[in-house]
Amino acid sequence: MSDENKRGAAVRPAGDPVDAELLAGLVGTTPTLSPLETLRHSAAHVMAKAVQRLFPGTKVTIGPSIDSGFYYDFDRAQPFTEDDLRAIEAEMQRIVDADEPFVRHEIDRAEARAMFERLGETYKVELIDSFPPDAAVSYYTTGDWFDLCRGPHVARTGAIKAFKLLSVAGAYWRGDERNPQLQRVYGTAFPSAKELTDHLHRLEEAKKRDHRRIGKDLDLFSIDETIGAGLVLWHPKGARVRYLIEEYWRQEHFAGGYEVVSSPHIARDDLWRTSGHLGFYKENMFSGMDIDGQQYIAKPMNCPFHCTMFKKGLHSYRQLPYRWAELGTVYRYERSGVMHGLLRVRGFTQDDAHLFMTREQLPGEIERVVNFCLHILRTFGFTDFKLYLATRPKESIGEPEMWEIAERELLRVLVKSGLPYEIDPGGGAFYGPKIDLKLKDCLDREWQCSTVQVDFNLPERFDLSYVGADGQKHRVVMLHRALLGSMERFFAVLTEHYAGAFPVWLAPIQARVIPISEKQEAYAREVEDALRARGFRIDSEISADKLGAKIRRAQLEKIPFMLVLGDKEVEARTIAARTREGAQLPPMAIDAFLAHLTAAAAIPRGGVASAPPAA
Repeated sequence: MSDENKRGAAVRPAGDPVDAELLAGLVGTTPTLSPLETLRHSAAHVMAKAVQRLFPGTKVTIGPSIDSGFYYDFDRAQPFTEDDLRAIEAEMQRIVDADEPFVRHEIDRAEARAMFERLGETYKVELIDSFPPDAAVSYYTTGDWFDLCRGPHVARTGAIKAFKLLSVAGAYWRGDERNPQLQRVYGTAFPSAKELTDHLHRLEEAKKRDHRRIGKDLDLFSIDETIGAGLVLWHPKGARVRYLIEEYWRQEHFAGGYEVVSSPHIARDDLWRTSGHLGFYKENMFSGMDIDGQQYIAKPMNCPFHCTMFKKGLHSYRQLPYRWAELGTVYRYERSGVMHGLLRVRGFTQDDAHLFMTREQLPGEIERVVNFCLHILRTFGFTDFKLYLATRPKESIGEPEMWEIAERELLRVLVKSGLPYEIDPGGGAFYGPKIDLKLKDCLDREWQCSTVQVDFNLPERFDLSYVGADGQKHRVVMLHRALLGSMERFFAVLTEHYAGAFPVWLAPIQARVIPISEKQEAYAREVEDALRARGFRIDSEISADKLGAKIRRAQLEKIPFMLVLGDKEVEARTIAARTREGAQLPPMAIDAFLAHLTAAAAIPRGGVASAPPAA
């Protein structure tokens, strides 16, 4: 069969591609992919072939491998159903069983364009039109079907041993809501059936732990379209947990030699012009506020405010370093298609810090910051970390000597930490290298939280200096540091890690008093008052419901302790306490339970909090 009669598809860069990555994936030399990425990319091609066999007239767009599997975007009038996914899987299996080879071909741009135009593959034609006029275009055939791609692929379809289609979602062509909406079919593939089974089990656990579902079930937060997409409403219980996180954060920062500052939510556009954000970040900024003839912008970052504070007055080397931290709410425009619960929002609170120091102080401060981040994250119960060092890119500012010092010290801290790390050559920002600290949750998922960034840019832009021992002015060295990342994102990670069963010190309600009947109501109030007077978060359920129903509600709300009171407890002035996991504690007096609760609610402070429960 001639190429003109075969069907076409698209390409792979890693992750959800943007235009630049997309074009790079279609033209040029074959990229380097891991064996698992290659397998998944090949499975995406097999899926596209199966779709076009089963549903003629469906147009194909792009089909990359991603961290958790692969997807393909399709233009089809009818929505895909669960039955369709099962049929596609069955057809994929037939293609795999046929053990067809993946064969690479190259043609010139004009020939490729004509071929796809004859097939009516308008998305392919649009992509090819973006290629350089003299570009050679590669595609792969599998049997009587082909896919526009630079590869690589597995040798034959039979190498795809275990795969599963997972879901369907909407996606705009090239990620632009002005373009047609497509159907994105997600799937995953592994070298063995066991690995696939294990992965599917983790996915089921992840669904149970989804912070959006838990947030609704436990009444922690909501996002309401009448207020705006990506803008979070913190309900009383969620706000209480957030308050506890923030109070611990403040106490540890004060103990660690930081000062807490605060800055406005908006500023004149001149500030963002000075910082450079208006030049390279404008599309992510909310602007358009005209106040007294001046243009104001909602802040996307806290750092320009901290730089402005530093400029107020003359600073001696003897005063440095300054460690300024802020829980600053910032606003960034995110496309509607990428927002996701608390993980990707438009208004969020960064737990930011900016440190101003001399060159000589940089090594010690880097180590201090990384250790501080690890201390805080361990307190919240995270024990598994991986660090990444992003080094100087080709285009950069700052003295080479300073880059070498900064990179060397960042690497020294990574080595000294004893934690696994990777080097990302050229992955730093143009204004300085950085360490990204990623934690792993109970499902072994990596989450980006802490970042330590050396900045040679803002001290220049804001002319930040100090007076040295020689009486001369010297350029200050600046460190950016996000620890939790943002309150919203960290809250989501914490919620999923613990499946909503927060450690006792963070639980919005630590104990619920449950009288068996109204006869114990007076004693229940006494117990509640005694515990609340000692600063614990307590409530009571005074209702006519049966005891089993009351206990079940408390368990569903994931309250750590249920204090059951019957006639025996009233007479003996004791408490019959049980845990949310179902363990029954021995009867104890109020003071004895106070001591027990005090120990259970103690902040681990750099230790390990209680193990995350099953969802």
